[in-house]
Amino acid sequence: MNKRLRLIAMLCQWLCLGLCLELSLGAQAAESLWYKDGDPLDTGLETMPRIPDGYRGLGSPCAQLDLGKPLTLAEVADASLCHNPQTSEVWASVRVQAAQLGVAKSAYLPTVTDNVSTSFNVLHPESATRGNPSLNLGNSLVASYLLYDFGNRRANLENARQLLLSASASQSSVIQNVLLNATVAYYQVQANIAALNAARETERAGEESFKAASARYRAGVATPADMLQAQTAFAQFTLARITSEGNLQIAYGNLGNVMGLPAQQKVEVVNTAHEAPPSILEDVSLLIEQAGMRRPDLVASEAQVKAAQASIDASKAATKPTISVSMSNSVQDGSQLSSSNSSTVGFTVSIPLFAGYAPTYRIRAAEATADLRAAQRDQLRLQISLDVWNAYQSLRTALQSITATKVLLDSAEQSYRVALGRYKAGVGNIIDTLNAQSALATARQQHIQAALGSNIARATLAQAMGALDNAMIQSLPNATASSNN
Repeated sequence: MNKRLRLIAMLCQWLCLGLCLELSLGAQAAESLWYKDGDPLDTGLETMPRIPDGYRGLGSPCAQLDLGKPLTLAEVADASLCHNPQTSEVWASVRVQAAQLGVAKSAYLPTVTDNVSTSFNVLHPESATRGNPSLNLGNSLVASYLLYDFGNRRANLENARQLLLSASASQSSVIQNVLLNATVAYYQVQANIAALNAARETERAGEESFKAASARYRAGVATPADMLQAQTAFAQFTLARITSEGNLQIAYGNLGNVMGLPAQQKVEVVNTAHEAPPSILEDVSLLIEQAGMRRPDLVASEAQVKAAQASIDASKAATKPTISVSMSNSVQDGSQLSSSNSSTVGFTVSIPLFAGYAPTYRIRAAEATADLRAAQRDQLRLQISLDVWNAYQSLRTALQSITATKVLLDSAEQSYRVALGRYKAGVGNIIDTLNAQSALATARQQHIQAALGSNIARATLAQAMGALDNAMIQSLPNATASSNN
């Protein structure tokens, strides 16, 4: 009877221990955070935060955005980084790869397994020599550790570390793409605002020409054709103004989408003067060289090559023997006579002999994958040089176009004033006036596109070089302006 009570007490202790362990693990799961209990191997230390400091523009980048006031470019960029789903997606991918690094690190730690069993036996018919019913309790504790595996763990760890580096570099690349898209969307809104203002000015000029032609017709000094031609031009300018209004609303929808807002969300931006970036350009060969060192997608590709090379080493090491050590303790305690306690220590050498040539083809696949990753890296390096070259030439063209369109705009304004004055004075014709008016409208649009397009080209060049960050955003016109729209 005393032994049975002792067994029942032991069983209660085990149940209490298991319950406490379950509650403890549940509490840990509830309280675990990425850099705390949920990351015991500190893999989070090898990852970047969701938005690295170099891309932050307003201190806390995810502060509440005030949509009741016109937004600057810096505010639009910060909102895009915080709320665009692309940044959340790529950060989740980085955390997935960091967890895989933790899996690779765990191979250097021992494994411990505790198996607890209990049974309740009833003999029929009852035995005179054994208790009936009988309670049996068993506990087996096994610990094992891999001593040597010819570098398989090391290669898998290097593979996971390089893939994490690749994921982190891809995160930087995605962030720069989001910043570029936000910058382009911002300046497209600005360009459409300027285009709408220009269309309204042209519409007013067309109305003035129409009124002048109507007055001359009523005075009997102009033909009906003059009035009809002026009326047609006025209607065309009105249609252009309506089209510009629609284009502006589309641009606002695109801007809200980049910022992670619904397309119908009302957004206002500050009024940006048509200011061009500095016209000083460095040598394009130097820019291409810098891009080869800074582009995050090239860093990611290089890491992919190293990860593939580590995978080759892991595949080769998997074909070699492994040496492990294990220790175990087993306790069996039951009613009456059945009771035992045994401990063992042993070494295990596992020698792979034949696996149907699968290891051979795994090695061949790993080698081919490494060649593929190297080819992709080389192709990306060529593409980077082309990206920088094209962006450089676009910026160079945009800067030169600003001067040309300024001269064009000045001459078109003077030509229109002269033509309209001649027509009102009765010494000019309506055709010359309408042609000058149309040329002025075209010159206005070209000057707007050249001035604001140069800022987009500058941001595109920075992204092509891997240098689009908060400092670059701050250098663009009205990035932190506070004037109202």
